[in-house]
Amino acid sequence: RAPSGGTGGAAGGAPAMPLASPLMGGLNKKKKPFLGVPAPLGYVPGLGRGATGFTTRSDIGPARDANDPVDDRHAPPGKRTVGDQMKKNQDDDDEDLNDTNYDEFNGYAGSLFSSGPYEKDDEEADAIYAALDKRMDERRKERRELREKEEIEKYRMERPKIQQQFSDLKRKLAEVTQDEWLSIPEVGDARNKRQRNPRHEKLTPVPDSFFAKHLQTGENHTSVDPLQGQFSGLATPFPGGLNTPYPGGMTPEAGELDMRKIGQARNTLMDMRLSQVSDSVSGQTVVDPKGYLTDLNSMIPTHGGDISDIKKARLLLKSVRETNPHHPPAWIASARLEEVTGKLQVARNLIMKGTEMCPKSEDVWLEAARLQPGDTAKAVVAQAVRHLPQSVRIYISAAELETDIRAKKRVLRKALENVSKSVRLWKIAVELEEPEDARIMLSRAVECCPTSVELWLALARLETYENARRVLNKARENIPTDRHIWITAAKLEEANGNTQMVEKIIDRAITSLRANGVEINREQWIQDAEECDKAGSVATCQAVIRAVIGIGIEEEDCKHTWMEDADSCVAHGALECARAIYAHALQVFPSKKSVWLRAAYFEKNHGTRESLEALLQRAVAHCPKAEVLWLMGAKSKWLAGDVPAARSILALAFQANPNSEEIWLAAVKLESENNEYERARRLLAKARSSAPTARVFMKSVRLEWVLGNIEAAQELCTEALKHYEDFPKLWMMRGQIEEQSENIDKAREAYNQGLKKCPHSMSLWLLLSRLEERVGQLTRARAILEKARLKNPQTPEIWLESVRLEYRAGLKNIANTLMAKALQECPNSGILWAEAVFLEARPQRKTKSVDALKKCEHDPHVLLAVAKLFWSERKITKAREWFLRTVKIEPDLGDAWAFFYKFELQHGTEEQQQEVKKRCENAEPRHGELWCAESKHVLNWQKNIGEILVLVALKIKNTF
Repeated sequence: RAPSGGTGGAAGGAPAMPLASPLMGGLNKKKKPFLGVPAPLGYVPGLGRGATGFTTRSDIGPARDANDPVDDRHAPPGKRTVGDQMKKNQDDDDEDLNDTNYDEFNGYAGSLFSSGPYEKDDEEADAIYAALDKRMDERRKERRELREKEEIEKYRMERPKIQQQFSDLKRKLAEVTQDEWLSIPEVGDARNKRQRNPRHEKLTPVPDSFFAKHLQTGENHTSVDPLQGQFSGLATPFPGGLNTPYPGGMTPEAGELDMRKIGQARNTLMDMRLSQVSDSVSGQTVVDPKGYLTDLNSMIPTHGGDISDIKKARLLLKSVRETNPHHPPAWIASARLEEVTGKLQVARNLIMKGTEMCPKSEDVWLEAARLQPGDTAKAVVAQAVRHLPQSVRIYISAAELETDIRAKKRVLRKALENVSKSVRLWKIAVELEEPEDARIMLSRAVECCPTSVELWLALARLETYENARRVLNKARENIPTDRHIWITAAKLEEANGNTQMVEKIIDRAITSLRANGVEINREQWIQDAEECDKAGSVATCQAVIRAVIGIGIEEEDCKHTWMEDADSCVAHGALECARAIYAHALQVFPSKKSVWLRAAYFEKNHGTRESLEALLQRAVAHCPKAEVLWLMGAKSKWLAGDVPAARSILALAFQANPNSEEIWLAAVKLESENNEYERARRLLAKARSSAPTARVFMKSVRLEWVLGNIEAAQELCTEALKHYEDFPKLWMMRGQIEEQSENIDKAREAYNQGLKKCPHSMSLWLLLSRLEERVGQLTRARAILEKARLKNPQTPEIWLESVRLEYRAGLKNIANTLMAKALQECPNSGILWAEAVFLEARPQRKTKSVDALKKCEHDPHVLLAVAKLFWSERKITKAREWFLRTVKIEPDLGDAWAFFYKFELQHGTEEQQQEVKKRCENAEPRHGELWCAESKHVLNWQKNIGEILVLVALKIKNTF
């Protein structure tokens, strides 16, 4: 039945014809316009008044399965079934225009026209929109990226990654050994300790006496023991506790304990254990019997060892004894086994049986003597002597058993009657005697043992001078191939004042030893000379050095080898040997300036002032053109306070080296340091006229500047620049004088003129940049450094100043960027790495320092940075070690000494502070950024090294 307004076929064809009524026909005779006309597309009858038609199977055709083929025979591969067609229709209609997918601001989530055709004008429009988006994005990109970078850096500073915090520890993992790695416990096991660490139950065998005792205690007593009543249960009737009330060792029949069965069970267990260690195929034992004999202690280290191992060893050793009863190690090992298990008497019995079976074995007798108590041991040794009358070890053992000195002497004398050729026995016997008796004994000893050098030398020491000479002559006749006798003879002559004989004896020694076919080993003789030096025999030591120093060396290698030998002797503390080597080298090479210099530095460090001056006098006589030797002599006199002598040395130096710049300037320094300013001025004026050099002019300007004569200094500077305009220090001084007078424009002009003439002077660039920074021209300072970097590529000093400039201006990000660029350009610069360490945040500093050390392992600036890092972390000992390493590797770096001194002022004792100060004064540092700023300041021109050290240390602030 169809609802009102339509029939069953309403949805498909023409509208239904209403039933004609005679009344209606009468009223409206005109025909309706829609009658017989096809329905418009999509028309549903009755839809306007809310009626909806339904479809039947005849409208849509028969039902089909998804796998049924379509009507089109020639359909393409993806559309040959009904299911494929339906899927395609769904894909085409995938735009979701539902209300849930609509947003008031953005519209539909998908494209409304995605199903429509994509034409050329669509493509053009999309390209325009994309270009607009890109342009808008680029306008904000730089600001956005900068903001994001700042936010990330801030976040990383506040909350560094765990990876960064543990990077130094991860690096240390490379040092972890395999054993340490395997011993790291596993984590995350929530079971209890017993489950986590399962252990085998330890079963301790219980002694029979324990069972016997407890069987007795379990018995019920029905009557009172008469002994208990007699002794009230407290006192025992058997004093000493050694006797038992049951004769024959029987136990009372309290319980049914069968001892025989326990013994059988033990034997069965032993058999099982032995069968486990034996080879199941051939029946051969896999226990090494030699191991038991030779290394018994390692097998049973303590008395508390495993009982089965002890029994196993006992059984094996018994087997060895029975198969080869004349094998001494078997008896010794058996005795030691019993000893370590606590059965001392059994051990003694075994070793005594061993002495019967092996009466000619020294080791068995010695072991027997060791195991036996005092008197018995003596008896054993006496028995051993009867069997082995020539054994030295047995006699020594007998002497050691005696406690009385006289008894010891008696034993040793008896021994020497039987074994008169034993050097060991003679030495032990002589040690026990008084000097006089020892001399008599030694005279007999050398007759019995004429080839023992030690006995001859010992006798010579105890004899008088004349007799000692005779003894040593006899010794030389008996042992013509030993050098020690000759050296002792030389020492003897030196000790008695015959120093002229020492040289002859050593020369004769070399000749005699060569004649007897002995090879002269140069190293051994030098070692003997060092021993003579340490013993105080200076003449002998020098004679030995002179005799052997040239042996076995090629002529062209002499100088190099001798200098190495001298350094080696100094390292071993044999200063006289080193002095002798230098003296010999100077005789061979009297005109070699380098040898004189080495000898002079040796005397300066290890000799006296007199010895240094004497050497320098000889040096300038042989090398009058060596200015440095004249200057060292003058300085030595000046430091000693003898200014006239220093002047006379410099006057002689002028005669030898007329117009020498170094000597002129040394003379000027001598006068100015001793407040003779007029003399210094006259000397400089004379030097400018006779030997005008840039340095002479510079010193002239400097003298006037420090004395406060600014006008004179400026005039001299102008005059100097006419002659030496390419000398950067003159431009620097000119600029600094103007800067000191607050003439900023003139100072800037001086620096700029200087840079035109000397564009590769780093100091000039830095001074100009700092001047601009001081007057607030930060941009100009930055530009100057940029220009400096272009003209002088790969210059760490300029890069460092650029980084510091940004850091002082508060632009830390730019400073870090510049530092990264600097390290790319100068990857092996120590000053840059040292600065980079402290640019990092505290957690990353350690990692950066490790990277710095990898790149510049021996750079003093990096070592100093590491020392400061440890100081900042309050690791005092490590910091001190690194400071010491820094000043050792580069003693000329004043900054390192200043930081070290500041460190000791805060954390060291008074002695440590003075030690650093003293070492700094000896090193005389000349370089270092902070050091030069103070040492070259006009107000500090007369201050010594120690005073400058204190000033620099005061300027240092612990900001790192």
